[in-house]
Amino acid sequence: MKSAPSDQRLLLDLVDLDVALRRAEDARANPPQSARVKELIAQRNEQGRELVARTNQRDDQQMELARLESDIDVARKRRDRDRERLDKTAIARDARALESEIASLDARIDSLETRELEIMEALQQAEAAVAEQQALLDETTAEGQRLSAEGKAAVQRATDDVAALTRDRAAVAARIPADLLADYARIGKRAPGAGHFQQGTCGGCHMSISPRDLAALKTLADDEVAHCPECGCIMVRTAESGL
Repeated sequence: MKSAPSDQRLLLDLVDLDVALRRAEDARANPPQSARVKELIAQRNEQGRELVARTNQRDDQQMELARLESDIDVARKRRDRDRERLDKTAIARDARALESEIASLDARIDSLETRELEIMEALQQAEAAVAEQQALLDETTAEGQRLSAEGKAAVQRATDDVAALTRDRAAVAARIPADLLADYARIGKRAPGAGHFQQGTCGGCHMSISPRDLAALKTLADDEVAHCPECGCIMVRTAESGL
């Protein structure tokens, strides 16, 4: 295949644009924040489960405290009634029974109040644990939201880059002869479509060609399209090729 050297050199611009386009497309599909965001989602789920567990423990303590307060209130009211009855009774047997019951109620109230203090302390610790876990969850959420916003911005920038590079590529491709462009596209399906040949090295696969292949390359006319014997890409020769 023959093609003007100036047309062949356009392939180098196309290579650069294709490399930049692939990078932009990869950046759009895989923003740098995505991996960390996935980690944070898993971390937030785990922290959320822990928060539920701690909240349940706190709620259990609150329910236990409410039950104790109710039991204490009932015991106090009954003791107060017994004391009123004791003040009014004149029957010794009834008085002894009331005194015995009042003593039992005093002991029960004392036991319940001791347990109440224990539960109040446990509840305080449970509330602190819930607050601590909520703070961790909020921190993870905030970082996730920040990175998600940054990721969306990165995707938008990459999308804009893809659009601009696609336009630039189309403009360059329009200046390349159809047969040369088709050859570049065919090779590009399996390897770099073209590469700058410099100092005996193919710019596509970065392999040095053999002395025999180099000697054959030197005999080719400038408008003859040369292909790398190693990777098959179009070797674009310029004044910097050293031939």
